[in-house]
Amino acid sequence: MSRNVSVVSRTRTDTRERVLTAGLRLFTRHGYFNTTTHDIARESRVSIGAIYHHFRDKEGIARGVYTMLLERMVDIIQDIHRLHSSTHDRCRALMAVLFKLAEEEPEAMEFMLHAKHREFLPTETPVCSSKPFAMMRDFVREGAQRGEIRAIDPMVASVSLFGGAIRMIIARLDGVVERALPEYLDEVWACGWRAVAP
Repeated sequence: MSRNVSVVSRTRTDTRERVLTAGLRLFTRHGYFNTTTHDIARESRVSIGAIYHHFRDKEGIARGVYTMLLERMVDIIQDIHRLHSSTHDRCRALMAVLFKLAEEEPEAMEFMLHAKHREFLPTETPVCSSKPFAMMRDFVREGAQRGEIRAIDPMVASVSLFGGAIRMIIARLDGVVERALPEYLDEVWACGWRAVAP
């Protein structure tokens, strides 16, 4: 009996993940408003009925994608916090991960940084106010409290430290930056850290 429940649960999870993956791909390539639920059904090879079983509508799929990506970033940032003790090392590790994700999963980064979420997810928190961005600011705030970052407004310090990296990611997604982002890590990091170092 429990084995059957486990199989059903795994099948539901697989179906949900396939729909979210297809939604991410199509929303990124064609935009939210140019993607239909039927497009997502075809791309994911999941029936319309199964999609409506897991998600109320297309907005529900977009919300699922948004939530999935935010939760993943929260997990990554928590791991970085656990593995590194200094603000310098935490922030540098985070920048390295962001550059790596932009290369390996450009659709995810494109959805998070380029999509105008407020147009189709008006009740969701804007990405810059989301938990991962708040955690990045917490890294900086903690660093200032410990004297590892000079005493300036945490928002100013966060933008100074990570703003260049985010802009590089956007430029890479736009095809302006030709080389892989990790090749720029040392240089971008040095510029960002110099702006906030005590």
